[in-house]
Amino acid sequence: MSLTDKHLKNYISIARPDHWVKHVFILPGVLGAFALTSPNPSISEFTFYFCISLSSACLIASANYVINEWLDAEFDRNHPEKASRAAAAGLLKPSWVYFEYIVLAIFGLGLSYFVNTVFFLTSLVFLISGVTYNVRPFRTKDRVYIDVISESINNPIRLILGWSIISASTIPPVSLIISYWTGGAFLMAAKRLSEYSFIVGERGPSGPGMYRRSFAYYSDTSLKISCFVYALSCSFFIAVFFVKYRAELILSFPIIVALFGYYLLLSMRPMSFAQKPELLHRDLKLVSLVIALATAITLLALIDVPFVEYVVRSRFVELRID
Repeated sequence: MSLTDKHLKNYISIARPDHWVKHVFILPGVLGAFALTSPNPSISEFTFYFCISLSSACLIASANYVINEWLDAEFDRNHPEKASRAAAAGLLKPSWVYFEYIVLAIFGLGLSYFVNTVFFLTSLVFLISGVTYNVRPFRTKDRVYIDVISESINNPIRLILGWSIISASTIPPVSLIISYWTGGAFLMAAKRLSEYSFIVGERGPSGPGMYRRSFAYYSDTSLKISCFVYALSCSFFIAVFFVKYRAELILSFPIIVALFGYYLLLSMRPMSFAQKPELLHRDLKLVSLVIALATAITLLALIDVPFVEYVVRSRFVELRID
């Protein structure tokens, strides 16, 4: 049979179109640029460039997934579930895999070129990050802690991609970029924690190190501590951003704390969605918290709360005792 008849679905699967939902992280960049800069695009112009931008990001992400799954094949064979993937099962031909990667990369970068220079350069960094994460001698995914930090850089990349669609002459505030990065690190560390616990349960203490080299240096405790550190770091930089640009947004912090807490809880449940972030939208509690946070931020961005501004800006309270 031809490739189309028999094998096409395997090559589509390694591009992971179901993971495109992760590009929802582009939207805060778009909204942030609208709120903090002075754009004036028409609806038709914005819609056109947004569609091109989203298509470009999806294609480049798929290129990264293709090379990821192909180069992870030998390790995925040691994973209870991933051993059935097309690459791990030996169902793919190298020439077709690299052809698919090149086509996705070229079309992704080609589309990005038509948006603007910042978007194109950021897209190029997005593609390069996939190489450094997966390809030897870099392969940062094999280095303890660096694996999380290097993978989570895709979060601020998506933030800047979204921002540059609206504003090609600025970049997001550094505090927002770092909070996005450390927030992504928290999500990745929570995913590692969930994977680690699952593999230990299925294959024993030596199982995680056979699946991924960095896992040989992790433990349940170290992963939980790293989640805590990333969550604290993200919260700090979110607070910096809120105080500098809109003090009222501080009132949304209880929901942010609840989000961190609930996601960590998810990661400690067996077979949780934390192992498969592309399925997180199926968790109704998590979705409800995200909606609540988005609603709170929207309202607080529009409604002035003088007391919050006073608390944040005041240096001290003078007491007069007669």
